[in-house]
Amino acid sequence: MKSLVLLLSLFVCVSSVLGEARTVRILTIGNSFSRNATNHLDDLVRAGGHTLIHTPLVIGGASFQVHADKARKHEANPQDKAGLYGSGLGLKESLAADKWDYVTIQQASIKSHDFATYQPNAGWLRDYITRHAPQAKLLVHQTWAYRKDDPRFTKPSNKPGEPKTQEEMYRGLTAAYNKIAAELNGKVIPVGDAFFTADTDPKWAYQTDTTFDPKAAKQPALPNQAHSLHVGWRWAKSKDGKKTTLGMDGHHANLAGEYLGACVWYETLFDESPVGNTYIPKGLDAEYARFLQETAHKAVQARAK
Repeated sequence: MKSLVLLLSLFVCVSSVLGEARTVRILTIGNSFSRNATNHLDDLVRAGGHTLIHTPLVIGGASFQVHADKARKHEANPQDKAGLYGSGLGLKESLAADKWDYVTIQQASIKSHDFATYQPNAGWLRDYITRHAPQAKLLVHQTWAYRKDDPRFTKPSNKPGEPKTQEEMYRGLTAAYNKIAAELNGKVIPVGDAFFTADTDPKWAYQTDTTFDPKAAKQPALPNQAHSLHVGWRWAKSKDGKKTTLGMDGHHANLAGEYLGACVWYETLFDESPVGNTYIPKGLDAEYARFLQETAHKAVQARAK
C-alpha cells in the first residue's frame, strides 16, 4: 500500500513539473509551406509528453482559391476526382472526419504579400469550416518571406506592388495575414515573424556568400550557407536522372527552418514553450537549435501581448 502511495505521489510530482499531457487534433489546409512547418512537429510533441493527431491536406503551391475551388467542385459533383484530396475525401468529409481542435489555412507564399488575393476565398473557407467543423478554432498560418538572395529580390520585378527585398515581402505578408486573421476572427501562427527575427539576428542571421559565383561553379561546390533557414543553392538531378544542375530554392524551409516553424506551431497548439524541449533533429547544432527554440517562443509571446 505504501509503495502505491509513493508511486502516486511521484506521478503527481512529475505531472506538476512537466505539465498535463494533452492531445490536440488539427487539420491543415495548405501547401508545401504547411508541410515544411509541421515536418518536425510530431517529434516535438512526443518529446513534450503530448499527443498530436494531424491530417494534412497539401497541394503544392495552393492558394486559398485552389482549396476553395476544390471544395466547390466536390459540392457540385462528389464523384469528380478534381474535388478530392489524395486521401480520396473531399474537404467536407475531411472536416467531418474527426473532432478537430484546430483547422489551419494559409495563402500561397508567392501571393502572401498581396491582400487582394486573399478574399473572397479565405472568407469562403472560414464559413465552410464553421459549417462542417463548428467546434474547431481557426488558425491562420503566417508563412515566411523568401531568403534575401532569392531571385525574387536579386532580379526584382517591375510589377507594381511586387516586393523587392526580403523585408518588403515580410512587411507585406504580415500586414495581409494580420488583416485576414482579424476579419475571420482567427489566431495567427507567427512562423513568418520567427523567420524574419532569426534572419535579422546580429549573431545568427544568414549572410550571403558574395564570393560564390553560380555561373562558374562546378559540382559539388556550394556557397557558405550557414544559418540559412531556406534550402538555398543545391545540386539536383533532372527528372530523368541524366543531368545534375545547380539551382536556387530560396522559398522552402531547410532543416533549421522546418524546426523553427515546428517550434512556433508547438507553442501555439499546446500553449507550452519549446525552449528546453529535448527533441533536436539530427544534423542541427545544439546551440543554434536553442536559439531557434527561443526565437519561436518570442514570436508566439509577442502575439499574445
